Amino acid sequence: MKYARLKKNADFQRLFKKGKKVYSKYLTVIYNYCSGKTVMGIAVSKKHGKAVKRNRIKRLVRAAFSECLEKLNGSYSLVILPKVCESYSFKDMKQSLLTCFRAMEIK
Repeated sequence: MKYARLKKNADFQRLFKKGKKVYSKYLTVIYNYCSGKTVMGIAVSKKHGKAVKRNRIKRLVRAAFSECLEKLNGSYSLVILPKVCESYSFKDMKQSLLTCFRAMEIK
């Protein structure tokens, strides 16, 4: 299953205002149901560090999301917000995404 990227500022702002939130140890996911394809965007603040570290975090989240995408039932618009911590790993991101996906299905 393929996903599209959320790029426009207006789309991000709409999700921040009207989306529902789920939390895990390393991530916060803001989501809303949509028709069509799943759309995902990542927002990493400057609190995480310089550009090299922020880009690494985004690469880890994208890779984990593409692996976990088939476990997501339905189509959503998502914004993924990583939490600030000392180190990030692919395994932790993947586990946090799966936790968030389970919480999304419960709500």
